Amino acid sequence: MTVLLGQCSEVLIDLWKRTTDSAKMFWGKEACTLLMILLFLVGPSAAREPRRRSMRRHARAHRERRPQQNITLAVILPRSNMNYPWAWPRVGPAVERAIRTINSDPTLLPDHHLTYAFKSSEDENGICSESVAPLVAVDLKLAYDPWAFIGPGCSYTSSPVGLFTTHWEVPMITAGAPAVAFYGGIYPSITNTGPTHKKLGRFGLQICQNFGWREHVTLMFSDNKVDDRPCYFAMEGLYTELKNINISTQDSVFEESKTPINYSQILTDIQSSGRGESLFLFQQQVT
Repeated sequence: MTVLLGQCSEVLIDLWKRTTDSAKMFWGKEACTLLMILLFLVGPSAAREPRRRSMRRHARAHRERRPQQNITLAVILPRSNMNYPWAWPRVGPAVERAIRTINSDPTLLPDHHLTYAFKSSEDENGICSESVAPLVAVDLKLAYDPWAFIGPGCSYTSSPVGLFTTHWEVPMITAGAPAVAFYGGIYPSITNTGPTHKKLGRFGLQICQNFGWREHVTLMFSDNKVDDRPCYFAMEGLYTELKNINISTQDSVFEESKTPINYSQILTDIQSSGRGESLFLFQQQVT
């Protein structure tokens, strides 16, 4: 038996940690994605109007000025918990800058004014809440009838809100929602601009295929089923991809916070479960 305990897992975890940190960078795409969606919603004539018509319209502006129609965006993100890459203190400045940029150029959304309404997805403990997020989504829908939703980012909060936006036929843009469950057509309203665990799984699968590994043991830990379970969902991407091509997998879950941990027994279980070449992935909780 050939056991690879550190090298490959370190490559995967290091790449994913850097990719997760770069999720903040993906929110820079929100302005472009949002603008394209809004142009589509306003109508093709507003986006493709010939330049000469635009000039004539501006020439008549002093004689006739149309009342501007408000476009409201609903924002549902963590208000203050900076452990989330999509927390409002990180994302808010980008959203506000994008709105200022669009409103300052009358050729982008003629006769329309862009604004937003914010609600927090945190509970009283500052954690993304799957019960708070859908409630504030309904509140925003009834109060503002928004043209699009920005966020939520956490997987558990994005799921119910994504179902609501699909029913309302309103776009939802997020740099989060990385879980595998968001693939498959159940959430057609969601546009994901950030990294996903499914893509991470495909990357890991390419490594396995490149080295010819056929028997794999995936070891996950620090899954205490609290908050957004980032370790569980990260491993789910690789687990799902391996299952799709009939590669045998086995997972072992324990909580790092519950000590003492019998690592000798864990390694013994791995040895008894593996046949041929085995890949062991150790996923730690990132705080």
